[in-house]
Amino acid sequence: MPQELTTDAFESVRGTVAFSRGLFGKRPDPAYIEKILRDLSLWDKRDNPIITLSGGMKRRLLIAKALSHEPQILFLDEPTAGVDVSLRRDMWQLVRELREAGVTIILTTHYIEEAEEMADRVAVINKGEIILVEEKAELMRKLGRKKLTLQLDPPLDNLPDTLADRSLELSTDGRQLTYTYEADGEESGIVPLLEAINRSGIRFHDLQTSQRSLEDIFVSLVKENA
Repeated sequence: MPQELTTDAFESVRGTVAFSRGLFGKRPDPAYIEKILRDLSLWDKRDNPIITLSGGMKRRLLIAKALSHEPQILFLDEPTAGVDVSLRRDMWQLVRELREAGVTIILTTHYIEEAEEMADRVAVINKGEIILVEEKAELMRKLGRKKLTLQLDPPLDNLPDTLADRSLELSTDGRQLTYTYEADGEESGIVPLLEAINRSGIRFHDLQTSQRSLEDIFVSLVKENA
């Protein structure tokens, strides 16, 4: 699926999808073409000239053309660029179904949250070069640093000396205490840390845990290779 629509503007939606199937030597299959158009909410537009479609519908048409010959490997070049939220949701549902059916999907995207949600394996490209290829789960395990944040009450002026070696960071207003650790680190150290904080007389009324997103990891990798 390319970024731009380069087909006959006056051809019908159904006609251009059927033609794409024929380009790959596939026999006509009107029932399959209908299924694709229905899955992409294009069936009502099946006889419309392409020139009459909205931008979002044209993006859907590009996917329909790419699927017309029942590919086992599907390349999607920024398929959701300029697509509204509703269309994007429908597109990704179809992509999930294809993946579950065994289709290998190679996706290029600037929407890192899409890659985080959809991908099994991630490649990071910087200045035209692949700087990393990794299973997503392994990448998140190795580089997705976790953060434990305590909301303090009352606030602190300074950290007690007994916690000086605990790699804790106190916010400038003294109301927030943060502990950052590697995602593949030893999480069992959290309980002893909280016990040490309690022994130091520090009180907190809330705590949260978070982890770096794939987008955070992407930005840090690109900066390292700038």
